[in-house]
Order: sequence, then C-alpha cells, then structure tokens
Amino acid sequence: MAIDDNSFAAMLEMVRRFVAERLQPLENELERTGTVPQAIVAEMRTIGLFGLTIPEEYGGFELNTRQASEIDMTFAQTSPAFSLVFAPNAGLGSRALVLAGTEEQKNTYLPRLASGELSSAFCLTEAEAGSDAASLRTRAVRDGDAYVISGSKRFITNAPRADVFTVMARTGSQESGAAGISAFIIEKGTAGLRLGKPERKMGQHGSDICDVIFDDVRVPVDQRIGPEGEGFKIAMRVLNRGRIHIAASAVGMMKRMIDESSRYALTRKQFGSPIADFQLVQAMLADSETEYHAGRALLFEAADAIDAGADARQIAACAKYFCSEAAGRVADRTVQIFGGAGYVADYPAERFYRDARVLRIYEGTSQILQLAIARTMLQRY
Repeated sequence: MAIDDNSFAAMLEMVRRFVAERLQPLENELERTGTVPQAIVAEMRTIGLFGLTIPEEYGGFELNTRQASEIDMTFAQTSPAFSLVFAPNAGLGSRALVLAGTEEQKNTYLPRLASGELSSAFCLTEAEAGSDAASLRTRAVRDGDAYVISGSKRFITNAPRADVFTVMARTGSQESGAAGISAFIIEKGTAGLRLGKPERKMGQHGSDICDVIFDDVRVPVDQRIGPEGEGFKIAMRVLNRGRIHIAASAVGMMKRMIDESSRYALTRKQFGSPIADFQLVQAMLADSETEYHAGRALLFEAADAIDAGADARQIAACAKYFCSEAAGRVADRTVQIFGGAGYVADYPAERFYRDARVLRIYEGTSQILQLAIARTMLQRY
C-alpha cells in the first residue's frame, strides 16, 4: 500500500531540499573525481531512498509509479550519478524479486536492498543482445540441484559496486528465443563471477558500468526467480517500469536545463540588452518549456496506467521515446542559448548535453521503441 498523500508530499519536499542543498553544490566535484562521497551515500540510506518502491513489509516505502516518478524527476535535476547510487535497488535490481520471487528470496534480499546494506545490478544486455535481448547467449545448464551459468553481460550499470545481480540466462535452446530464458539472483563473491574494467563514458560520470562475466558459476536452483523459462517475461515487466524511470529522468533533466537557460538568458547581455529580450532566444525557451510540459503529461499518463493495472506497454514506450528525444532537443537548445560558454566545462550546459544523450539508448533505443509502438498500434486494427 503506497504512502498517503500528506506523507508523500513531506517526503518529496525533503528530497527537493536534499537535491538543492546537498547534491547540486557537489556537481563539479563529482564531475572531477567521478565519485559520490560516502557521506552522501550514508545520508541516502538514512532518508530511505534505497527502498522507495520496495513493499513496506520488506522495509521499503512502496511508492506507486506516479510517486516514484516525481522522486525521479526531482533527482534528475542534479548529476545522474547521485540517483544511480540507489536507483538500482529501488528499480531494476529489486523489481524481479518483487514481481516473481519466492517468499524466502524476498525475505533474504529485499530488506537488505531497502536499507542500502546491499547494492544491486540488473544483467540482461550482452554484446550481441542489446535491442534484440531475446537472442541472449549466456547459458544456464541444469546440473542436479544447481545451474551452471556461463557467458557475459555488457554495459551493466552499477555492477562495480553491486552485491547482488539479477541475471537473465538461457535455460532452453537458442531457437526457443524468449521462451528459453530464466532469471536468477546471484551474489557477489560466487565462484566464477568476475567483473570487467569500468568503462570510460561520454557522460553520467560517477556512475560506473562494466561487463559481468560468468565462468561456470554454480547457482542453486532456489536462486532462480520464477519458473524456468519465464525470465524474459519477468525482464520485460521490469523494463516496462524502467522505461517510466527513464522518462521521468528526462523530464527532470529538462526542468533543470530550462531553469539554467532562463537564468543565463536574463543575465547574458549582447547589443546592450539581456539575450532573453531577443525573440529567437525566447522561441528556443518556449519550445523547451512546451516539450517539458508535454513530456510530463505523457509520463504521468503512463505511470497512472501502470498503477491502475492496465496494459501499459505501449504508453510506457511512448513516454520513454518522447521524453528522451525531447530531453536531447532541450539539451541542444541549452548549449545554443549559452553560446560559446555552453561548450566550456566551467558552465553546466555541456554536461547536460553529455548526460542526456544516453537516455535515447538504454531501456530500449528510440528506434526499437518506434517499432514496438507501431506494432502495438497495428495489432488493434
């Protein structure tokens, strides 16, 4: 049961202050060091951010999708690395357990994920299975009371700091496609599990990604999440909500970029006047503001559909597609409004541009989402 409106309003206000007063002042330091200070991580644990969407009975706040989206939008108004400390636990890293885990699995992991004692990662993408996730090749072969898992996962967010991994692996034949995939929960330190080196990225510095490699990792049968062969269905349900998270992040980024662009336009002078007086600058601001409100409305429509128990696959895809593309356009306008300063690291515009770019890639590329949206549309006719 989600928290009541008054309690949530108080939580949201506390998060807004935390972002504005504690996180935004640290953005430049984070960009320079690539590290979120441990004192900040401790504050996140105290606030309860790791368990935002985990059910109350396991120590979380059990926010609904709409409420979680408002928190996501607020955190997206600062460097993404801050929210990516706790977001895996409140999203992809715990969702499979919430949806399909046994009671023993939930009691073992969810309270520790909700408290932030454990950190998590979601392992689906592979070198040859990104957009075509159903073709993944990581194998899980049954051997008595265990599975032996071999293969590797690519570009896994939060993997360097993760204590537990939700892993999708093939238990059926390659020809069985999505029907031959199962889900597993695997702990760090399990023999044969190792990590690749953290990747250097264009943006979102401070949030590490790396490969996760499985060399004959032996996993007990009771570490499988859900029935054998149901892993891809579980993954798609997890990603459905994950797309709402990305849409909310895009909307929050748009809000921050519009705020910074507007302030800069009011203070930067050319030809004896603030550039905010010039109609072509006003047009860019107006376009960005319009896309922000359109994205926000679409995001909330999708979130409400999930909370109502509706089939939200198409509207979630629409929200992620539109909001991530719109954030890219707003980022481009932000750099343009800042002019030469927008290309210089002393100002935030160039960082916004880099941080926003990946939104159009993960949790479904824009092109894959276009196909998914069109396919669902055509099925109605």
